[in-house]
Amino acid sequence: MALQPEEPLPAGFEHWTPASLQTVTQALSTQAAGNPYHVAARQLSDYPNESFSLVRREADGQDEWHETQIDIIFVQSGSATLVVGGKLIEAETVAPHEKRGAAIEGGARQKLSAGDVVRIPPRTPHQLLLDGAREFTYIVIKGKGY
Repeated sequence: MALQPEEPLPAGFEHWTPASLQTVTQALSTQAAGNPYHVAARQLSDYPNESFSLVRREADGQDEWHETQIDIIFVQSGSATLVVGGKLIEAETVAPHEKRGAAIEGGARQKLSAGDVVRIPPRTPHQLLLDGAREFTYIVIKGKGY
């Protein structure tokens, strides 16, 4: 029986291997070291309803709030505390539908480590705190249009 040629992959199909993500993570480590916020991100894909990015933090993140997007975080390495909920204090609009603040009043604290997955709903203040950890690397999927 003759082998049939393999069909082409469907449009929009994506596959990131651990090796390919590790290569990106190494580049992000260098970029984060030179960034004033000690963070670096690489967008892996962007579609009308969602985007995929790999992010490396080497310091606490800013307080943030997204009006029309959800964040789904897949922790790759390191550990952090996610502050989620509460009220964003001294919020400033930094881009359409995006705010950053000086602090979060209240909010729940969730410890995150490699293998964890979290979903942050739209219009929910959140911040990642490294709590003395050296690094925190994660994939974030932004669901758009909420």
